[in-house]
Amino acid sequence: MDNQTDKKDYVAAPAPNEDVVAKPPRARVEDAPLPEETAGEKLERKRDYLEGFLAKKPEGVAPGEPGGELHQSVIDALKDIYDPEIPVNIYDLGLIYNVEVAEDADVVVTMTLTTPHCPVAETMPQEIEMRVMGLPGVRDAEVVVTWDPPWDPSKMSDEARLELGML
Repeated sequence: MDNQTDKKDYVAAPAPNEDVVAKPPRARVEDAPLPEETAGEKLERKRDYLEGFLAKKPEGVAPGEPGGELHQSVIDALKDIYDPEIPVNIYDLGLIYNVEVAEDADVVVTMTLTTPHCPVAETMPQEIEMRVMGLPGVRDAEVVVTWDPPWDPSKMSDEARLELGML
């Protein structure tokens, strides 16, 4: 053996009793400097951000496509129609299955009712048709009532469930 015992080809981990270099402290949220704003200012800042986020429309969407101006105005009109027996609009209630807007601005609304024996089975589709046809930009409207799949409470939005005390 040569005198190369001083040269090591490896690095050994320190022994448990050896001093090791201390790890740097971890960053913690509580250590961060707090901004100089009141709770009201913070709420207003968040509200401004949220309103801007929600108001932003998708870019390059045709008016009749989901997210488009005409499609959204049809949905908004449907949200103004309430089931006479339940204090929730028909859209959040899950009665509207589909809204299609053709290129020539003809609108087809596919919907159902809570039961086939619903007291508004004859009048509700006509009311929807009249409301949609009255929207600016809509050329014609048709309502298709379907029973497949049948309506059930799982089709309701969270807002509707909250309103009815089901959450």
